[in-house]
Amino acid sequence: MKILLTTLNSKFIHTNLAIRYLKEFVKDLVEVDLKEYTINNELDYILKDIYKNDYDIILFSTYIWNINDIEKLCDCIKKFKPGIKIALGGPEVSYDSKTAMEKYPFIDYILYGEGELVFRDLVLHLQGHKKVEEVNGLVYRQENEVIINRPMELLQNLDDIPSPYENINPKEYENRIVYYESSRGCPFNCQYCLSSTIEGLRYFSIERVKKDLKALIEARVSQIKFIDRTFNANKKFAKEIMNFLMENDNNYTTYHFEVTAHLLDDEMLDFLADCKEGLFQFEIGVQSTNLKVLEEVGRRDDFSKLSYVVKKVASYRNIHQHLDLIAGLPYEDYSSFENSFNDVFNLGIEHLQLGFLKMIKGTGIRNNANKHGFKYKDYPPYEVLYNDYISYGEILKLKDIEDILEKYYNSKNFTLSMRYIIHRFYKESPFKFFEEFATYFDANGYFDASQGKNQLYKILLDFYNEKINKDNEIFNDIVKYDYISLGKTSNVPVFFNKLDLDDLKNRSHVFLQNEDNLRKYLPNFIDKPAKHIIKYVHFEPFKYNVIDLKKDIFADLKQDENVVLFAYEIKKVFEKSKTYRVEI
Repeated sequence: MKILLTTLNSKFIHTNLAIRYLKEFVKDLVEVDLKEYTINNELDYILKDIYKNDYDIILFSTYIWNINDIEKLCDCIKKFKPGIKIALGGPEVSYDSKTAMEKYPFIDYILYGEGELVFRDLVLHLQGHKKVEEVNGLVYRQENEVIINRPMELLQNLDDIPSPYENINPKEYENRIVYYESSRGCPFNCQYCLSSTIEGLRYFSIERVKKDLKALIEARVSQIKFIDRTFNANKKFAKEIMNFLMENDNNYTTYHFEVTAHLLDDEMLDFLADCKEGLFQFEIGVQSTNLKVLEEVGRRDDFSKLSYVVKKVASYRNIHQHLDLIAGLPYEDYSSFENSFNDVFNLGIEHLQLGFLKMIKGTGIRNNANKHGFKYKDYPPYEVLYNDYISYGEILKLKDIEDILEKYYNSKNFTLSMRYIIHRFYKESPFKFFEEFATYFDANGYFDASQGKNQLYKILLDFYNEKINKDNEIFNDIVKYDYISLGKTSNVPVFFNKLDLDDLKNRSHVFLQNEDNLRKYLPNFIDKPAKHIIKYVHFEPFKYNVIDLKKDIFADLKQDENVVLFAYEIKKVFEKSKTYRVEI
């Protein structure tokens, strides 16, 4: 019996934890192949790869991003090998399994709920050791009828799942993100989230977690992304894991956690102050700051406490914070969403993700969609179109705003430019800037085609000159500063202020040959020849001393010709280069 466990990840760098668990859970029963494809692979490539291996049983792990492609694959596989058994598992089929079986005649089994025990019993059934009706959590066909067996009980001791990280092959995870869980479940009951459908919060033992993490650290994986819905629900447990990661830092691997900010107390905040810059990333779900909205979706939060925590962590300048908002929630109209956006944006975080409500199968909000007049796409990812509080046209406006937010704020390619515009001209409502810029983008057809790097800078300058039209030369220098900050460049676009400095190339080399200059600005390059250092730096003349704006965004700049040294050979979370005003 030849079995394949597989899925289609959304990106190559992603890895699937579920199928790894399943493989380990039956390793004493049968040898199982594990393959990961992506939604970017040609379906013919996947079909060919499956066909040539001649499997008897295939199980696909399904999600909102891959179910459509998996449907097509399964239909074709059943046609070229009618005797094969095809099973589906995962959240996309767990909550309407009967409908899925009726819709997909080429599917033999659906595993619903947590899959480890179900898959093991299914293997035992296929080996002739267990009757099909004894496989809890299984959906199957009996003649023309769809049979749904009773649910499988939840695993109470998660350590019973053998670790997929013993005897790890580093090549398997090279340049990839490892998804890891130290717990299952969530203490909250948010009605838009699948975690609300499972009661209780269960943990792997701290010994098991440390052993797994040690193996991954030694394998030098690039990032470990914890998928615990609320990583810090148990403060002692979370702190012990974080401390372990800090003590075993390999100067390469980074860690991403979903945390609930109002649960971070002063003791934990003091602990985080000593974390190395860039080691941890926090994702914090705010979703809305409208209390009526939060109450309706069953979310408990304390925005004043969240604000305190986020600002405190931001003051450390060591942890990248990513905050989430969801558009389309009940009682959140366009004006209310603007307020939520401004509340979160004004916390001064590094990344603000504007997401759109997905009416996911099995969630309370989908089950009660009629209460708030929800209309949504009937196909994955089931995104909301409109409801009683926000129109489809307003949702489309927010999608344009999201695009601008990603391009110009979250990218960190326009850091000083964004601070300058918003603090000086849109302080009362940062949302209004993104709204007006999105409208400008749309009116000029810029959403209709992909814009290159240089064009994005040119569009921002044009918008500023047309809509704000104040201190335009200063802003040109600011945008030029952002452009050059990103990385080494030999050609600065012609639309930036050009300030000629006699013999800049030779003067730059003379500067780099001076040991005192290296000691002050570039200590890592002492004893290196200037022709080597010049590969990692850039000297650029400016009309205004825009570096002053980094300390005080309201600084009053007068024309003051100067040269800025950009140093790129650094590892920084919040900046892509170091910059200094220098005499040259």
